[in-house]
Amino acid sequence: MIGGDVRWWRKVSVGVIGLALSACSSTHPILYPNAHLQSVGKEAVEQDIAACKQLAESAGAGEGSGKAGRVATGTAAGAGIGATSGAVGGVISGAAGTGAAIGAVSGAVWGLLTSLFFASGPSNSNEAYTNFVNRCLEEKGYEVTGWQ
Repeated sequence: MIGGDVRWWRKVSVGVIGLALSACSSTHPILYPNAHLQSVGKEAVEQDIAACKQLAESAGAGEGSGKAGRVATGTAAGAGIGATSGAVGGVISGAAGTGAAIGAVSGAVWGLLTSLFFASGPSNSNEAYTNFVNRCLEEKGYEVTGWQ
């Protein structure tokens, strides 16, 4: 029974880590389908976006972490705190490994949910970075409607 429980907790922890990593994925501009966008191919659009992002970073406007970074940090911190407290509880009950796994998963879930629902500030990239990329794309003929 203990082995099955550990495997279940491992599966859950992999799922939580995957969810946390998906929260870290980079944001990207959403472009309005104007005449310029329709006249260039998808490959050219992706190259222009990448070039504008690189230009912004080389100018010193880093993408930053925004809400996604805060969520990942909160999830990782929750997992660490949960693993430690779970291991301590497990030592007392005689199952340190299981306790650590349970604590890590529950701490990660708590950190993820807390960060998602209570993180303050912008939900996307650094404002200077976003503005820089928006301006660069507009100078190339695109219309940025937002970021996602």
